[in-house]
This record gives sequence, structure tokens and C-alpha cells, in this order.
Amino acid sequence: MTHHAPTVAASGGAPTDLLRRLSAIGQEHVLAFWAELGDSERRSLQHQIDSLDLDGLPRLIEQYVRNKPRADLGSDIQPALCYSADHARGTRPWDRARYADQGRALIAAGKVAAFTVAGGQGSRLGFEGPKGCYPGGAVTDKPLFQCLAEWILAARRRWAHGGPAIPWYIMTSPINHEPTVAFFRQHRFFGLNERDVMFFPQGVMPSLDMATGRVLLDQKHALALNPDGHGGSLRALFTSGAIDDMRRRGVEQISYTQIDNPLVRVIDPAFLGLHAFAPDSSGEMSSKMVTKAHAGEKVGVLCRVNGRTTVIEYSDMPEALNNATNPDGSLRFNAGSIAIHVISVAFVRRLNEGGRFNLPYHRAEKKVPFTDPATGRRVEPASNNAVKLETFVFDALPLAERSIVLETDRTDEFAPIKNASGPDSPETCRRLQTLRAARWLEAAGAGDRVPRTDAGEPDCTIEISPLTAMDAAELQAAGLPGPIARGARVAL
Repeated sequence: MTHHAPTVAASGGAPTDLLRRLSAIGQEHVLAFWAELGDSERRSLQHQIDSLDLDGLPRLIEQYVRNKPRADLGSDIQPALCYSADHARGTRPWDRARYADQGRALIAAGKVAAFTVAGGQGSRLGFEGPKGCYPGGAVTDKPLFQCLAEWILAARRRWAHGGPAIPWYIMTSPINHEPTVAFFRQHRFFGLNERDVMFFPQGVMPSLDMATGRVLLDQKHALALNPDGHGGSLRALFTSGAIDDMRRRGVEQISYTQIDNPLVRVIDPAFLGLHAFAPDSSGEMSSKMVTKAHAGEKVGVLCRVNGRTTVIEYSDMPEALNNATNPDGSLRFNAGSIAIHVISVAFVRRLNEGGRFNLPYHRAEKKVPFTDPATGRRVEPASNNAVKLETFVFDALPLAERSIVLETDRTDEFAPIKNASGPDSPETCRRLQTLRAARWLEAAGAGDRVPRTDAGEPDCTIEISPLTAMDAAELQAAGLPGPIARGARVAL
């Protein structure tokens, strides 16, 4: 649909400077209903407009709406060099115990913070509200926020010995910020000190009409905005004051996770130690990976591109490389990115100081309902009508001088809840939580207490809270359960 820009008169006395700035870039149509708006609606609309980089908008429209930029993958693409999950095997053996000790020393000294990206809604799961409020516990149905909070509580108890806090920074979005804060207050911050939890919303970008490049109106007094992607977290950490708060506390390293993975080791001493002290790491930004399940798995792939650690999106990965195998038949490019990083405070400051921070945008075509500025009618598009732009946090990896990658086991740490059914669903998450629990029980000498199907799968559902145990050894010390009945639901 082609939208006709309103005349100046139709803008109904909008502030001259605002109208001039919008007219200069062909976006004055967003003031089409100014004359109909109340004072609070006008203030809200002007605030939204002022929050956008209007001067940079024409360049983005030309680059990403009128054109479809192709990913520049570089000329030399090699598999990422990874530290193996089994520290004693592979081509890069490493001293896990030594690096874990170094990581624990950072935690005990108060130099580590947790950072969770939690701007999403649970709509894809049929759930109204922030995704972090969605049930994540396999048996208890505890919310995802609580799953992560308990790991932070346990990490402080175990590795900081009740000393310095592990502050938790949570990035929300404008749509779920207030409900998220209210949820934490309702649940008394899940046992954490309120002073050690900081919330801040991520930035937003306008949804752009695919045919014209014009900013879509959600309502007469509101732009159609979308979050600027998890890459915006690196800017939001800086602009929100979170980085300044970390500096006041003496925090040096940020453990980055996303909210949808209840198995994530929110604070991992071995990963922290490798990131900060490995000789081939600059201590700026490091990543975890899991071995891809198969060539077609839709995950980004950690690679070395022109000598720099980089994630290539699955949709951009050349087919020949995606399907390439080693002599033993395993995938050559097998390092699946799982959005778990350690990032230094100094690196975030370096990226942001002087206003230089500028990650590339990624283009997504979406169906975005809008209000037609010519008629005032609400339009529900039947097909993709808009371009959304977002940034990805992994695009900061090549900006680090030397970035390392640590392999982790999928069952041990990667059970995201993204879809209502099928892969990465609540069902697969419960199964993986149970598999990890059964593995820990077996390692603790109680594997015979877990009932099994004929295929060898656990015939029950088990959930282990980090407050009970953070690994098999700690589970043994906490006390093992008796025999578990078939079909039982057991929370430890």
C-alpha cells in the first residue's frame, strides 16, 4: 500500500521544528493525526520520535528497505578453534581445575556480574506477559526468572561464600519493563537483595513499510516500534548507567545469558577463568558453543573469518561449508552458537565511548499491523508488509582482539524454550532437565534409582534446583533420593 503524506495543515499545529525535521526525511506522515490528539498523547508521540536517530534513518532505509544487503562473509572462513568440554581430550587440552579456581577467585572478589537479556514476550508460547514469567521448572513450574535467580543465589553461597554480591542486570523492553519489575516485587526478588538487581529497557527501532520505507504508525499517537535486538544490550548497558554501577562495585566481567534457557549456568567459574586468563584470549568477549545436532540445525555457527572469531547466521552460511565434513564424517563447521558469553566491562566501555558503537543491522520481513495515516483505519496485513531492523550481540565478537570459544554439553546447559511445540519447546526442555538430572544421579552412584524405558530414556520427570546442587558432586553431598517410581515427578 502506498501511503500519502499529510499536508502541513493536516499536521494540526505540530511543533514547527518537529515538522521540519520529519519533512526533511519524508516522514511527516507520522503527525497526520496531531490535531486529534490530547496533550499526553502528543507528548508520548513526540517522545517516541525524539528517541529515534532521524538523521540516520534515510541511510538505513536505503540500505535495508530499498535494498537487501548480502552478508559480507569474508574471504577466509575456517572452523572456530574451541576448547573442548572434555578438557583432557581434543586438539586443545586445558587445565579445567586451574581455570575454574581462577574464575572462583574473580567471583569471591566481587568482580563478576550476571546479565540477562529478557525483553521478549511469551506470545509464541501462548503466554501473556514477559517471557521470564513463563514456567521453566520441569516439575515445579517455577518461572524462568526464578530458575536463573536460584543459580545466582547458589553461586554466591558456593563460590563467594556469602561475601560480595553477584549483581544481576536484566534488560527488559518497553513493552514488558513494568510487568517484569512488578513480577520481581511480587516474588520478593526470589531471595536476592533488591539493591543487587537492576532493570533497564533496551532501545527500539521503527518498523518500516516495505514498499515505501515510511515509519509505520501503530496507533494515531504511537509509532510501530520493535526492540533493537540483543545487540542493543551492549549500548543499553552503557546508556542505562549499568556499566557505571558495575565500576562502582568493582565488577570486571559480565556473564551474558538469555532468559529462555533454564539450564544455563548463569555463573560458570571455568568459563570465567578461561575468558580472563587463557593466553589466546584478550579477556574482552568469549562464547560457549554446542556441537550442532545436524547440518540443518537452525543455529548460528561460530567460525574464524579472516582470523577473527565470528558467528555466521545459518541462513548466511554457504551450503558447501554448512555440509562439509571431516574424514570421520563429523561436521567440519559444527560450533553452534547458544548465546552464552562473558564480556568485560572495559570492552563495553570501549565500544561505546565517543558514540562510536555501531553494530550492523539485520533485516527481517514481518507482518506488522498499522494505522493508515491517510484514512485512520487499522490495517491487519495478510502478508509481510514491513521491515524490522535489529542488531545481534555476537556481531561484537570480531571487535575483540582475541576471542575464545568453549564447548559445552547440550544436555548440561542448553534447553531453551522458544516454541510452543516441537524443537526447543517446553516438552524438550523438561526432557533435557530430566536427562541432566539422571546423568548427575548416575555420576553420584544412584543411577539405578532412575526408572528407564526400553529405549533407555528416563521414565520420569526430574528437576534439580541449583540451591540443591550445581553438579553431580554437590548432589551426592546434598543427599540422594530413594528409588523413583515410573512416571513420577520429582523435584530435588
